[in-house]
Amino acid sequence: MALRLLLASAGQVVTPVQLKRALWGDVHVTADSVPRCLSSLRARLQPADCIQTVYKRGYRLLANVQQHYGSHAQALPRLAIPPFATDTGVPEHLGTGVAEETIARLSNAPRPAASILARDSVFTLSDAGYTALRIGETLRADLVLAGTLRALPSHFRLRVEMIRVADGIQIWVEDLLAAKNEVSSLESELAARLCFRLQPSMPDSGKSKYQAPQPPVALDREEHESPHPALAGQDARTLAAPSQHWSDLAPNGSTSGSMSIAASAAPRDKAVDDARRREAYESFLRGRHEWQTLERHRMQDALQFLARALELDPFLVAARVDLARLSVTQAACGFVPASVAAATVHRTAGSLPEFAGQSESLLPLLGTICFHVDHDLPAAIAAFSRSAHLPYDTWNMRERAMFALSRRRFPEGIALLEEAIHQDPFSPWLHARLAWAFHLAGEPARSVQQIHRGLSTFPNHECMALYGAMILPFNGDAASGVRLAESLTARRPYFDLGAALHAYALACAGRRQQALAIVERLQWLSRQRFVSSSFNPAVHVALGDHDAAIADLCTAEHARCPWFFQMLADPRLAPLHGHPEFERLQAILPRMEAALAV
Repeated sequence: MALRLLLASAGQVVTPVQLKRALWGDVHVTADSVPRCLSSLRARLQPADCIQTVYKRGYRLLANVQQHYGSHAQALPRLAIPPFATDTGVPEHLGTGVAEETIARLSNAPRPAASILARDSVFTLSDAGYTALRIGETLRADLVLAGTLRALPSHFRLRVEMIRVADGIQIWVEDLLAAKNEVSSLESELAARLCFRLQPSMPDSGKSKYQAPQPPVALDREEHESPHPALAGQDARTLAAPSQHWSDLAPNGSTSGSMSIAASAAPRDKAVDDARRREAYESFLRGRHEWQTLERHRMQDALQFLARALELDPFLVAARVDLARLSVTQAACGFVPASVAAATVHRTAGSLPEFAGQSESLLPLLGTICFHVDHDLPAAIAAFSRSAHLPYDTWNMRERAMFALSRRRFPEGIALLEEAIHQDPFSPWLHARLAWAFHLAGEPARSVQQIHRGLSTFPNHECMALYGAMILPFNGDAASGVRLAESLTARRPYFDLGAALHAYALACAGRRQQALAIVERLQWLSRQRFVSSSFNPAVHVALGDHDAAIADLCTAEHARCPWFFQMLADPRLAPLHGHPEFERLQAILPRMEAALAV
């Protein structure tokens, strides 16, 4: 495993944290485990000095690495799949949902036909108005799949075109039809066709660009013709081709980590008829579309859609995982108590005890709850370790990185985020969290540099405003913090954490009365509904009221707030160090870590 990692990063520095994670996951090992492993590896390689030790950074493989293409090791084309455009009469969530489901199926196939680029980066560039070709060029893709979903009187028609990024040429087009009550068949059929179209072929030594495979020889039309409406009028050679790899993508053959809606963790009850499954699928797609936002009311709507999907089809594993993700996100945003999220995650985990197939995607969420709410560190480490093999996913990576930061393992958290950004370079959340990680690690210059880089790349994204309003005022730029917080609260007026950040920026800017007015309004709201106190301690410290800051920290500790441990490490709360109650709170994490070592 160590050699594989070094080979994959030949010429680049691989940190001890990356090696430790690849070799042992979250299992505790001694400090000399990585050096001893590398020493053993060097003894088996010629020349022995092909692995260089880079002082205080890690290890680099200096050997010349060449890729040999054989029947089992071929370079996969890098494929970007933006959300599909929707014409009039087509719900917006269908274009996004079908694209996401196609990404999930191709990413998790046991015999991948392409290297699928990270969803967050592709969708962020699409939201910024980039064309499909420009997305491919920006992300250095080989291919990009563009599609448009249109509404016919009784059907949806999906037209997709595969574009070769090197020259902008459209190398093939597919048309698919599905009855309006059979939308789920679109992503299944599209994934099957893509699997055939992307069959890897032996690269020519003089060409590095992807070449589309030639259609197979003609097949008997009567034997292979399919009754599916999407296939009507197509040539028999194209129709039969997808079946060659359909076993990799079919519902009954779903693979670990897959989030495809078609898969299930157990055989479906015969009572769940096709009509109910179709309605469940539609409700799931609407729920997924609504909850990926900071808007309180849209998250509540998503909760209802996902609950309805599970009521119609209890075996819809993807809907269960999305419901758990939504609950954890609501708690992180301060919309619901952490106990509500914990109940949802534990209930979902209890309904999927074996964590088979795509339900393993629940494990990072379970690890988050075990750590923050249950204070069960061994269970949290076990959950994260069991999910370490899953394909890259932004949500899971965020949970894993935040777990490391909450444990004050700042170098590990930073390494995880930097590695994720390498795979997902245009994910706003990853860039914002990296700035926050530098802030917690006591590296203000790198924190400010990273937040400015993120703001220049994603100037209108809410997460950049969120973290920028925390970081910039603390580092002497209160005016920018106020501006970012004001823009955030204007767009999300019911986002209480944004209001607390606005108060903090105002306090740093010397606008005491305005800051106090916001704090008083949040206190009044807390008598009407749940209001998180996560970000309030920094406001009170900036206002000079240390007792109020301690009181809010105690409230956050009692509520098992997911921000609690990171708040204790926040440099903005440094004036509280030495306070007896603050030191008591600080001792919680060391006790958990000490119990782990016993």
